[in-house]
Amino acid sequence: MVRIGYTMMTEQAGPRDLVDHVVAAERAGFDFSVASDHYFPWLDSQGHAPYAWSVLGAAAQATTRIPLMTYVTCPTFRYHPAVVAQKAATMQLLSQGRFRLGLGSGENLNEHVVGPGWPASHVRLERLEEAVGVVRSLLDGDRVNHHGTHFDVEDARLMDLPDVPPPIGIAASGPASCALAGRLGDALVAVAPERDLVTAFGEHGGSGKPCIGQLPISYDPDRDTALRRAHEQFRWALGGWHVNAELPNPAAFAEATRYVRPEDVAESVPCGDDVTAVTEAVRRYADAGFTEVALIQIGGEHQQPYLDWAHSTLLPALRKL
Repeated sequence: MVRIGYTMMTEQAGPRDLVDHVVAAERAGFDFSVASDHYFPWLDSQGHAPYAWSVLGAAAQATTRIPLMTYVTCPTFRYHPAVVAQKAATMQLLSQGRFRLGLGSGENLNEHVVGPGWPASHVRLERLEEAVGVVRSLLDGDRVNHHGTHFDVEDARLMDLPDVPPPIGIAASGPASCALAGRLGDALVAVAPERDLVTAFGEHGGSGKPCIGQLPISYDPDRDTALRRAHEQFRWALGGWHVNAELPNPAAFAEATRYVRPEDVAESVPCGDDVTAVTEAVRRYADAGFTEVALIQIGGEHQQPYLDWAHSTLLPALRKL
């Protein structure tokens, strides 16, 4: 059975609302939750970007059962990997073992703010690989002195360590990142239901490990309203990851998606209250080999009606997959 997750979409709600939403998602019966870690929203119409790690800390205290995860954090530009390790260890303690650390090579949208420039994708993967090594060593309790190609760590050791380190999921979108995820990760993170990603992950050491996907939906009893909201706030997703990683700010995403039509969005985002449409979209992930799918309800102010519907109608249907 595919595990179904809830997404705290930090780009579309403020910090207090995000915590309230995940508390309600726990009550609704979701199997796990994930949180995006952004400095900017993709589009100004989404309107938010609070500090994800503060939100996660609050969520750890406000919930009791639901697992929490970054989806995903970039440990190579805004954050130094030694700091990411400290944050992850603290989250694992606060959540009493419910935290997973999702890591990725980042997007220009979020990382350009600290001014390092935006290197080619193979350099970003090199930085990610080196960062994962630092994070793992610190979470294992090592005293770390590291002088690598991209990072320096001088006499670092974490003083507050959980008994069990948080598992590390690594985001992948192609062969090179899948190979890295398979070698170094405890889970695969991806946003497209592509069997090739799961296969490559397995071939490089990921066989039998969790594979976590993500699916945006726009629930509303009125399909036209749902479609309008999806187009207004989520048309950026149609650009694909190789484009979305490169654009620097919401204005660039608005310009790049100027000619995306509502009907284009409807082809990839289930809109309305059709349970079958959501079930079939989740099934595509399951058929590709994914073991978990985190759903995104588009629209920060539309979470509670969605959560009520998920509890009464959607989750029971998805349990049958």
